[in-house]
Order: sequence, then C-alpha cells, then structure tokens
Amino acid sequence: MDDDLIDSSSLSLSRKSLLPGTGFFYPDSLDDDRDDERVQEAVDGAEVVVIADSDADGLGCVALLREMYDAALDVEPFEEDIAERLASEGRPTPDEEPLDDEDEEDELEQESPVALVGASPHNLEDEMARVAEFADEGVDVYICDLCPDRYKYVEEELNDLLARASSVRWFDHHQWRDEVAAAVRAAGVDLVVGDSDEECTTDVALRSLDYDFDAKFTDLAVVTRDHDLWLREDPRSDDLADYAYWTSSEEYVTIVGAYGADLPDIVEEYIAERRVEKEQLIDLAVSRAEIKQVGPWTVGVTYGRCSQNEVAEALREQGTDAAVIVKPAGSASIRGTDGFEHCHEVAGQVNGGGHPKAAGCKPDIYDDMLDYAHHWSTQGSAAKRVILAAFERVAEEVEAAEEVEETEGDVVDDEEPDGDDADDGETDDEGIDTER
Repeated sequence: MDDDLIDSSSLSLSRKSLLPGTGFFYPDSLDDDRDDERVQEAVDGAEVVVIADSDADGLGCVALLREMYDAALDVEPFEEDIAERLASEGRPTPDEEPLDDEDEEDELEQESPVALVGASPHNLEDEMARVAEFADEGVDVYICDLCPDRYKYVEEELNDLLARASSVRWFDHHQWRDEVAAAVRAAGVDLVVGDSDEECTTDVALRSLDYDFDAKFTDLAVVTRDHDLWLREDPRSDDLADYAYWTSSEEYVTIVGAYGADLPDIVEEYIAERRVEKEQLIDLAVSRAEIKQVGPWTVGVTYGRCSQNEVAEALREQGTDAAVIVKPAGSASIRGTDGFEHCHEVAGQVNGGGHPKAAGCKPDIYDDMLDYAHHWSTQGSAAKRVILAAFERVAEEVEAAEEVEETEGDVVDDEEPDGDDADDGETDDEGIDTER
C-alpha cells in the first residue's frame, strides 16, 4: 500500500479530522517486536521500573519517583532539542503521532536508573509481562495511573512481576472494583487508590512516597489534578496536558521534574505553535455535534480527531449534561458535569471504564476493515448508536435506584386500636434489589 494513503499530513484539515493517524494502520504484530526491544532497552540495568500511563498524571508520578531516587535526566539537551524542533520547517502537527521515546533517547544518549515504561489501560498486562521478562532480579516496580477492569486480565502477568521484583507498589485514582483491589493486595502489592473525585494519581504518589518533596512538586500535583479532574481553575493545567501528549514521555518527565508546572519559555512557545491546529480540529468537532435527549439528560454527541476535553467543555457551554466524542480510531471519550456523574457506568457497558465525570471506551463492533470504513464514512454512526443505548440503560438503572430509595424512605405509621403510641413502621427491604 502506498504510504501516502495513510499519511494525513497533506490532507485538508476537514478530511484529516475524519481519519485516524498513521499509527492506526501499523499492525500490532509488527509493533510487538519493537515494543519488546523498547522495554528491554529501557529496563536494562535499572534499579527501579515505573509502568505508567503516558498522560500528564501518570508521567507526573514518574517525575516524583526520579526526584526521590535522585535519578532525573539532564534537562539542557531536551531544551536544545525543543529549540531545534521549533526552528525546523517539518515539525509535526497536533494530530500526528507523539515523538518516539526510543529515537529521542538514542539521540540524547541519556539513561536513568528509574526506567519509564509507558502503558495504557488496553496494554497494561503486556507491559507488565515485558517488565517481568526483561527487568533485573530484585528491581523495585511502581505501577501508576492504571486500573485493570478485571483481575483475571492481569493475574498471570502480576504474579510473574511479583516473582521478579523486590517490591511492587501501585498508585491510582480510578474507580476500582472492590474484588479487583482485594485480589491485587492479596497477591502482595502495596496498592493505594485515591478518591477519583478529589485526587489525581500524582496526588496519591506524592502523599504515599516517604520523601520530603520540594514545593514545585506539590504544585505540579495540584495543577495536574486541575486538568485530570477537569476543574479548569488553573490555566497551566491545559499546558501540562497538551505538552504531555505532544512530546515524548522522557522529555515531559525531565522538563516538569526540573521546572514543575511553571514550564520554561521554550516549552510555552512550542505549545503555542502546536495549539493553532488543535483549536481548528476542536472547532470542526463542535460543529458536527448533535444534541440528544436521553432520559433526564441532554447529551452532545460528535465525531473527529480532536482534543476531547475542550470539545466537551464547548458542548457543556451549549447546555449539555454529558458529551460523547467518538474518535476515528474507534474509541470514544465520555465527559460529564455536575448534572451527570455516570460516565464510568456508561463506559462500563461498552468495553470501557473511568471516572464518574470522565471515562473512555471502545465498543466491540469492529470485526474487519469494512466496519472501520463504515465508521469513517458515517462519522461513527454505529459507535454513537451503541453508546447512546448505554446511556439509555444507565438512565433506566438510575431511575430504578431512585424509586427504591423513595420506597425505602417511606415510613408507614400503624395506628394501634387502643390509642397507645405505636412504633414507627419500617419498610420491608426483603427482596428489594438496590444494586445498580
């Protein structure tokens, strides 16, 4: 196949926003060998390995750990590299793949004894298996900002990791199932899960690590939380999120480790340069949005390659309680408001999960490339349909739960025939199913 067919850099913005990036068309089978090499090189000789989500929250934890172990990389080569990227004419646009960590590390020739292995909820068990295979015996392992939906998904890999490592600590703030958390702890992991409404994972790591961190790291946790919990009270939080997405994980960890949330001027210039097209892609996604009424909620639904949080914010300003942003790669982001805190419940019905106000999923509806062709040409119609159906089911469950609460709250006063004061009656809970 002609490489030009999957290279979106020459497309018009409107067409580019409808198709996935080049990496989508790269087969997983070809990725496996490269991923093995990537992890093997990263963990070779490392004293500590951090398996972390590659967003600002997961990488913030890595910055804390490198500070604690006195293992931060030299920041100057990264700043020089950013300046070179700004000066070049062929710098990438926001929708292209992030910079490749392996290539950048080779160029900068820096290694840290605290190795970083980037992961996502979809490949967590694969990265755990690679670390268990390639890391040195007795290494300390941290897992940050990642949550398995079922223990069986990671059971074998976690046991292998525990057999290899001296210790495994796990920091997170997502919605854990009680049985999953119990099984992970029973296996021998020091698991700390923060309140997803109050903390980000960087917060959890900051309070869990036995180290006196400088004030800039406390500030970094606060600003990271501002974006991760979608509080939007600190303008620096958008900069952190965008920078973590657009640059390599190693560069992000090194820069925020040196400067905290107050990014240097060269990074701010880089972010501003990348943000021009980002805003255009946001505008296109917002213009495609449809407003649906599902039960008691107003839901905005759209499609496109874009920054989902900003699109969700724009739809919220139009009066929606929740937003669904379906991506060309087949996944979708679900964002809520104070009027809708069931995002994780909706996502849980369509192969996903997350937080009450922010979740992600990928409906299991893509059997072959014809399904993806339909997905692109109809702007995600099938995905939108199954996700809205999940909203409807959650609406029914919420309504049923509210009816149960009203029933349980009713007090029946039985009047005694002789006029004596009677005990307050209580509703009979037997047989009432209150689980959602």
